[in-house]
Amino acid sequence: EQAVAVAGGIIGGTLLFVVIGITAYLLWKKFCRLLSYEKLASPVKTANANAIFQDQSTSEIQLKSTRSRSVPFIIPPTLHGRDWMTLVNEEQVQEDSDPYMIPQSGPRSSFHSLAGAYVVGTINPELYKVPEDKSETDFPEGNIGRLWFSIEYEQESERLLVSLIKVRKLQPPADSCSPFVKIYLLPDERSYLQSKTKCKTLNPQFDENFVFQVSSKMLLQRTLKFLVYHVDKQKKHHLLGQVIFPLKNEILTDDNKLVIWRDLEKENLEPPSDYGDIQFSLSYNDYLGRLTVVVLRARGLKLQEESHAVSVYVKVSLMNYNKLIKSKKTAAVLGSPNPVYNETFSFKADQTELDTASLSLSVLQSIKGEKTHLLGHVVVGPFMYTRGKELEHWNEMISKPKELVKRWHALC
Repeated sequence: EQAVAVAGGIIGGTLLFVVIGITAYLLWKKFCRLLSYEKLASPVKTANANAIFQDQSTSEIQLKSTRSRSVPFIIPPTLHGRDWMTLVNEEQVQEDSDPYMIPQSGPRSSFHSLAGAYVVGTINPELYKVPEDKSETDFPEGNIGRLWFSIEYEQESERLLVSLIKVRKLQPPADSCSPFVKIYLLPDERSYLQSKTKCKTLNPQFDENFVFQVSSKMLLQRTLKFLVYHVDKQKKHHLLGQVIFPLKNEILTDDNKLVIWRDLEKENLEPPSDYGDIQFSLSYNDYLGRLTVVVLRARGLKLQEESHAVSVYVKVSLMNYNKLIKSKKTAAVLGSPNPVYNETFSFKADQTELDTASLSLSVLQSIKGEKTHLLGHVVVGPFMYTRGKELEHWNEMISKPKELVKRWHALC
């Protein structure tokens, strides 16, 4: 009986000790949590709060003015003990003894709820804006429309993928407009692909895809041509403008989809001359003493033989007193009576030489194994050498320095 009593006492004492230990541990954990909560929730010192904000109205005005110009960038109260350096914009960071405090009176906001946080500077929202797409808003004077499209070339299947996206700011002959687009892959002008007609809109959205089969060897010799038409109530088609886009300067691969926009141009409605016509731009920079020629395209050329073996190029020569100064050539375009070049050439020419200088543009045809044949030429320059449109083009170039002056000229 004594042994049983001793054993019971020991067991009871042990259990009591365990219960006391567990209770003490739980109380200690709870006390630690309370201390941690109080540390996080305790406000920072407010000794100098009155020195920052004189009254509620002043703080509200400062907040509004700050919001209107920039967004405050703050540091949480738990990081107040760290040292912060002077900002780039020369705004000084407040010391730990001078925290940024918002008066608790008045309407509260999400910014007021961050009382006790440091202001280390501001973020200017203007620096993070996405650049505005000017192609949707900036239309030059005299613009007759703008066309957006994309191109991609599949090497394996040898397919040129053309996506007609949209046209904006069309200028139809009537109030209503029902446009559609024909797409050519020059030099083939006999076949084309056509979009759907969009009824009664000056800003049609097409989002249509077209496919041209063309070998990779011939791709860079091809030119895309977009003709935008308007269908009137009598079902007659009226050409509103065109876009001509040579592929020779583009890098077309399977993973390189190019999205492009171009302004519409008016088609030259005059019949071609006997030997064809050439279109080019002239510009003179009087500061640099530089004469610039942009050879754009030719049309209606009388080729001796129409085949892919025939190459047509333009030779541009700067003359002075009929003496050759310098000549440059465009790349050759194969087998087309309507070649497109879009190539730029520059010549050094002093302003005092413009009364005696002239430009000669010759269109030449070459066939492998045969001599080069002259298809036609044109000379632009001062009164000493030219008259009519050629003289007008030269004088307009001089009167509009640094501007590209574009015109068609008949070959002779």
